[in-house]
Amino acid sequence: MRSGKDYLVGDTAWCPGCGNFAIREALAGALAELELEPHRVLICSGIGQAAKIPHYIKSNGFNGLHGRALPPALGAKIANKDLTVIVESGDGDSYGEGGNHFIHNIRRNPNLAHLIHNNQVYGLTKGQASPTSDPGMVTGVQTGGVAVPALNPLALALVLGAGFVARCFSGEKEQLKDIIKAAIEFPGYALVDILQPCVSFNKVNTFGWYKKRVYFPAITDREDWNGALLLAREWGERIPLGIFYLNPRPIFEASLSAVEGEPLAFRDFNPDDLAVLQDEFR
Repeated sequence: MRSGKDYLVGDTAWCPGCGNFAIREALAGALAELELEPHRVLICSGIGQAAKIPHYIKSNGFNGLHGRALPPALGAKIANKDLTVIVESGDGDSYGEGGNHFIHNIRRNPNLAHLIHNNQVYGLTKGQASPTSDPGMVTGVQTGGVAVPALNPLALALVLGAGFVARCFSGEKEQLKDIIKAAIEFPGYALVDILQPCVSFNKVNTFGWYKKRVYFPAITDREDWNGALLLAREWGERIPLGIFYLNPRPIFEASLSAVEGEPLAFRDFNPDDLAVLQDEFR
């Protein structure tokens, strides 16, 4: 039986007190409890502090370009349907640069767990506002305060038809671990938005600020879309945590007849078979 410590590798480069540490430990604990062997797991990320996770977890890892964590994850899942694929990145990477991929992968519904470290700033590039920064937040770039409403990723995901929508807080590590497990086991696209304090650049949404506001609502029906949307829209003095919506639908891979049977990654391949197609582009 593995423990979470078996999945922790590398020397981290995060600031002391960063919420990323708890997320890393929760992910490691989830992988251990699911008894997922490291070579059967792939973690894809983009660019950012959160996107360093593949370097610090014992598994296969892929760092994409900024905002491009989802495309290689989807490609890997199609190539090897037996691989557990996790996408792990920040709010800027996933909702900003990667917003288009975020939207269309919800539509496709691939079997991926998408864990988003939401610290409401760009933590790697010195703290400018991200899509989830609250109006009025002052940063080194937005010196007069953020002037536009914050993106609500959970409400957006629900409206687009996501079948698994959850919000966690890095300060509630046990619940975070359990929800990560549920997201990995969910058959389809699973969104886990993780509130994660940035101790260096976000002096508003601090650990203490969240602790005063987060709570666990009594959710009796996770297929209640309207109830989930109400929870997703609740923000400010009260911030609900948990799995808001859980309602599977057919996954993207099921629509691809080519992925039936042996995984594509292990089938015989002869580059000469593509010669005719390649010649068309000469």
